[in-house]
Amino acid sequence: MQPTEFNPPTRLDDQPELGDIKINHTVIASIVRLAAMQVKGVAGVGGGLVDGISEIFAKRESDHRGVKVTEDQEDNYTIEVRLVVTYGAEIGRTAYEVQVAVRTQVMAMTGKNVPRVDVIIEGVRLPSDRAAGTERSDDLWPDGPATD
Repeated sequence: MQPTEFNPPTRLDDQPELGDIKINHTVIASIVRLAAMQVKGVAGVGGGLVDGISEIFAKRESDHRGVKVTEDQEDNYTIEVRLVVTYGAEIGRTAYEVQVAVRTQVMAMTGKNVPRVDVIIEGVRLPSDRAAGTERSDDLWPDGPATD
């Protein structure tokens, strides 16, 4: 069956007669960050020492900090994401769930294949609600009467 005006190609981004559709890698990085943050056990994306230093010198935007996106000649994305996990989370399970969530979301939103999602654990952090309410006991001095 010949493609006609009423029979478009199967991939919407494969329409040379209408023009090219290109997705900036910072957009893909934003999708990766949002998908990763939805996974239970992820405290943050990026935020490691290397990302902090490179952000200072390169003035990179925080939307793609901690995420590296590369594209090959077949228009496949390879993604590397650096995570900070919540203290107590099972690291292997959390990393795997991030791989699945990132791959699924990027493929669904772009229509392109994602054969590889590498996850690098940068650190461990207390959950934000516990970290905010916890103070070290040696920092709390009782207010007693002054003897001077």
